[in-house]
Amino acid sequence: MIRKMQPNEYHLLDDFLYQAIYQPDKTKLAPKSIIKNPELQIYIKDFGKQKDDYCFCAEVDNRIVGAVWVRNINGYGGIDDNTVEFAVSVFDEYQKMGIGTALTKRMLEHLKGLNYSKVSLSVQKKNYAVKMYQKVGFEIVDENEQEFIMIHRLQI
Repeated sequence: MIRKMQPNEYHLLDDFLYQAIYQPDKTKLAPKSIIKNPELQIYIKDFGKQKDDYCFCAEVDNRIVGAVWVRNINGYGGIDDNTVEFAVSVFDEYQKMGIGTALTKRMLEHLKGLNYSKVSLSVQKKNYAVKMYQKVGFEIVDENEQEFIMIHRLQI
């Protein structure tokens, strides 16, 4: 089930932010404390207090197993002051089941309904999620050595 995440559940974004960090070698994971770094905290700190903060979650057997959220920040995938940045994360054991795609599509519908013109994100080039983002309409607009910057145009 995909639903709006409730404010009393926003603390779970800590876990989803950590999960969203691309770590291909599961034997050498960064410590969870990495999410306390300022460049990562901007994605979740005081979530729900900014006008462009929106979050949906995926629930399986009464457990929240995935989340998608946006905010207007100058993060890794930021492109301008008017475009919200997109983050999606699904716990390992629930990946490759279509949950991330369902969360992504739900957020895109929501933003389109609110008349946002586009949304952006940053994704590691080696992350399998690149293909999912492309399938739902994101396109690569920039890149650096490790990451693609992608946007999805919501209003055509």
